[in-house]
Amino acid sequence: MAERLHLPIIGPHTGDQFWIDGLAVAAASYGFPPARPFKPTRWLHDKDTVTLGAYTFQVRHCPGHTPGHVVFYSPDIGRAFVGDVLFAGSIGRTDFPQGNHQDLIDSITQRLWPMGDETVFIPGHGPESTFGRERKTNPYVGGT
Repeated sequence: MAERLHLPIIGPHTGDQFWIDGLAVAAASYGFPPARPFKPTRWLHDKDTVTLGAYTFQVRHCPGHTPGHVVFYSPDIGRAFVGDVLFAGSIGRTDFPQGNHQDLIDSITQRLWPMGDETVFIPGHGPESTFGRERKTNPYVGGT
């Protein structure tokens, strides 16, 4: 699509290049159409910003689920798009190549919690929650 429509590819973080390099094998193993590796037009790094329409999001590098995982945060709308770092009542997997459980816990407690208890987060799947609710009730990171 990027080639056909002459669109830039923004992200991910350089730590996830190995996932991009493995796209052909992964696509074939899941029965998806052929895929090929690429190089993004722009890599994302911690403290970068990305604008989507009228909204500007801060990029936060949150390794653990994958080494290059990034979160998109907008203090203006009180929302963080966290992917598979944190879920309502759970946390992301760390059994993928280069995943790291302690890095994930550190990302949540040191990178997400400071965004504020009232911040609503949208995970990669499942219901949204707030950082404050998870700080209190999540069995993996509650009380931290």
